[in-house]
Amino acid sequence: MRRLPPLGAIEAFVQVARLGSIKAAAEELALSAPALSRRVQTLERFVGKPLFARRHQAMVPNDDGETLMTQIAPLLDQLSDAVEAMSSGQEVLRLRLGVLPLYASQKLFPRLGELRTAHPELHLDIDTAGHGIARLGEGLDAVIALGREIDPALYAKRLDTNRVYVIGAKTLLDGPNPIVRPEQMNGMTALLHREMPDAFTAWTSAVGLPNVKPKAIDFFDSGGLMLEAVAQGLGIAFMHASHFENAHDPRLVRLFDIEVESPYSHWFVCRPRALQQKPVKLFHDWLIRTLYPQAA
Repeated sequence: MRRLPPLGAIEAFVQVARLGSIKAAAEELALSAPALSRRVQTLERFVGKPLFARRHQAMVPNDDGETLMTQIAPLLDQLSDAVEAMSSGQEVLRLRLGVLPLYASQKLFPRLGELRTAHPELHLDIDTAGHGIARLGEGLDAVIALGREIDPALYAKRLDTNRVYVIGAKTLLDGPNPIVRPEQMNGMTALLHREMPDAFTAWTSAVGLPNVKPKAIDFFDSGGLMLEAVAQGLGIAFMHASHFENAHDPRLVRLFDIEVESPYSHWFVCRPRALQQKPVKLFHDWLIRTLYPQAA
């Protein structure tokens, strides 16, 4: 049989090619940067040619590197899947997923039956504790996060774009002084989600009213509780259009017929290497295909 290079050298090469950085690849493989560099150099000596163009901190595959990457990366993924399936000893795949409660109840859970039908072997551990991105690799495999942008060292797929609505109790439109102009928000309590702290200033700036001053700004870590607080007359919420539309709550109304683009989006986020794991890949592909085909 023809001699092959060490598997560790191949794995190191693939990770550096995918991440573009010795440091990032070393973190993924739990190696020191010098140790990972030696593995890449081992493969380059084996094939007898350089595989990367080294540019300061970046490592970019050259033409030979791209050719090799195209040929061996899928085989390495197949090998990883085969070993994972053999070592698990059962037909159960488990994904530890971080997700915000309101997103889970409004968007994800109504479609999870389809996921179970498509992949009966895939089971989800749902975590709604928050700060999910910071816990990737330490309790969570993947996160559906709400944010402006994501650390470029992570894999991130933008799922949607949104509009900010001002949501109030229906009673605010009743009586002799209905709330029909944005200026009337002066002195009212604004409700914001901790994952969307700039929603208020984004909305007021977009409509040309940066000097509107609420009585107070109250923060929540639960979108569902925010909507209930609004329904109980405790304030007006600056939330996404989808939160209002999917609530189907007759106690709530959208105040002011004004369209404001949100600076926040939902993202699927995981560590780059995690996307090679079968549970993460299955869920990621199903999520995009089923809920966000426009993001494919």
